[in-house]
Amino acid sequence: MHAIVGDQLVQHGRVVGQHDKVADIVEVMGQEGTPPYRVRFQDGHEAVCSPGPDTEIRHSDTAR
Repeated sequence: MHAIVGDQLVQHGRVVGQHDKVADIVEVMGQEGTPPYRVRFQDGHEAVCSPGPDTEIRHSDTAR
């Protein structure tokens, strides 16, 4: 898993009816785009996370 600042981290709901959580990646703390990431959720909450198998990275539209 690789990301840059500005990409989005999407945590998929684990049970039926649970919504996905979307967060903006504000800092990449690993080397060469690898986890952990500091993320900011839509409600303003910030966290450091190492994504698991229920997550995906949505890359920003900027060229790499």
